[in-house]
Amino acid sequence: MSRTKNNWVATVFLIIGALFILFPIYMAIMVAVKSPQQLAQSVLSIPNKFHWGNFTQAMAVTHYFRTFMNSFVITVFAVVLTVLTHSMVAYAIARNMHRRFFKAVYYYFFAAMFVPFPILMLPLVRQMSHIGLDGRIGLIILYIVYGVSQNVFLYVGYLRSVPMELEEAALVDGANRWTIFWRIVFPLMAPMNATVAILTGLWAWNDFLLPLVMLSNPNQYTLPLVQYAFQSQYSTNYSLAFASYLLALLPMIIIYIFFQKWIVNNVTKGAIK
Repeated sequence: MSRTKNNWVATVFLIIGALFILFPIYMAIMVAVKSPQQLAQSVLSIPNKFHWGNFTQAMAVTHYFRTFMNSFVITVFAVVLTVLTHSMVAYAIARNMHRRFFKAVYYYFFAAMFVPFPILMLPLVRQMSHIGLDGRIGLIILYIVYGVSQNVFLYVGYLRSVPMELEEAALVDGANRWTIFWRIVFPLMAPMNATVAILTGLWAWNDFLLPLVMLSNPNQYTLPLVQYAFQSQYSTNYSLAFASYLLALLPMIIIYIFFQKWIVNNVTKGAIK
């Protein structure tokens, strides 16, 4: 009886949670497929005629495919370079924590997690502009730099659970540190690599503040940034605005639908380790 009661309670809470998630999505879809006249009559009702042309017009206004490629290139490079560089930095720190220098570097990265970005925003933008990195390349570099503190913290915690005996056996067989890292340690860090890649990918894809202060060329705008320009220009046409928002969300939704099992499994493994 107690187990049945707990199941019912869990089911009720799951249904309530699903409604909190699905209702905003339903409202966004209803707004996106209506004309301004239909929207003025009712926001939540299903329209008798769907205006799919809102999506076509939103894609034309926001130059969707160009901005999509900008977001895609920035996200892919940020994820790949973040996983490669941060894992190497964390491995060097984790295997040398008994030395004062590496321990100081670890706590330096840890302390950097508590420095808010707005404090550094204006000096950083001026500095990147002076050295000619105020475009997409500079934005990718900033994603790598700003994520190093959190990712090193995650990697070091994970590497402490990797047995040292595997590396010692490889050293006895004549392998060097570079070979040990890429052939033994890096594959073992697959769950944490997936966790860092997912967090970095979501951050780079959905980020608004860094592209806003770093990208001055409209041809380099990312999807979140072009939504801001779109909304400021069409502030009263909510149908086009919500159609554009859904188009910006669509790639991440598709990726999650097809890879949700792999994503959840790897994030869970990384958290357990």
